[in-house]
Amino acid sequence: MASKAIRRRPTDKGCEKQMETTMPDSVTEPLLGNSAQGRKPEGYKPTRQPDFWDGKSHECLHWVHIVSNFITQSAQKIVNVISQFGLFLARLFGCSCAPQSSQNGQTMLVNLSPLQEERLKFLRQRLNVPFDGSTVQHQDALKELWRLAYPNRQLPPLKSDLWKEMGWQNSDPATDFRAGGFMSLENLIYFARNYPDSFHRLLHKADGERAEWEYPFAVAGVNISYTLVQMLDLQSGNRSSKASICFVQLLEDDEMAFDNLFCIAFQMLDAQWLARRASYMEFNEVLKSTVVQLEQELTIQGISSVRDMPSFRMLKR
Repeated sequence: MASKAIRRRPTDKGCEKQMETTMPDSVTEPLLGNSAQGRKPEGYKPTRQPDFWDGKSHECLHWVHIVSNFITQSAQKIVNVISQFGLFLARLFGCSCAPQSSQNGQTMLVNLSPLQEERLKFLRQRLNVPFDGSTVQHQDALKELWRLAYPNRQLPPLKSDLWKEMGWQNSDPATDFRAGGFMSLENLIYFARNYPDSFHRLLHKADGERAEWEYPFAVAGVNISYTLVQMLDLQSGNRSSKASICFVQLLEDDEMAFDNLFCIAFQMLDAQWLARRASYMEFNEVLKSTVVQLEQELTIQGISSVRDMPSFRMLKR
């Protein structure tokens, strides 16, 4: 389903006229790449080399093969011992954000404290809750977002064209959460409550020279929440990047680390949007650049809190 972007054209007295246009699904619904793995055709059999060896050569080759296997196995055992010893030292000295890679480079091991484990478990529980428009709690949360966004305006019905002004794609915001789930709504509410100045400046596109075709605020927030979950390997549980390792370390001192990171990511995205003078067709590219910057800042040595990240200074209360 296509979403609504906001077209901004200057009118008399410096006012702006908002016009709806259609935004492609690639902006509002993250694309999951399905890369095809190379497969051998059925019935494929490797070509076998003709046997030119006589009996004596076969015997020599047999002993060479035994010795070669012994050397290989011995070397592998030595490597495993060294690897395990290194992991033991890392755990012994409590190295923060010092992941140990497996041989294939796909698995990262980190020693989490009971508090980190508990908070990570709770975070995963949150992201598994879909938005349910028939649930009173979820309806109330949506109403709370409106009150925080427009404190001086009357609350509209849950299905109203007025929701489009916040950046939802149609009159029923419940249809826009998709993979973002209920947590993406919680992220937006957290942003509005804890950094109201930044929240309202982004909502009303108050900073910089804006594009004629702007990204929709609310749908962008859902996309950011979903993208962070993927970047930090929260659904899979397999921490395969240094950024995901560093993030779980932050949970020791900040149980709302994900929500705070969401706020930074939104502010960072808007800053990159303005720097690139982007238009809504470039939203996905700007989002990708934002992810790269987030990963870089998360892995800076000495970062023990989201508030230590350089871009945190951009947030205004």
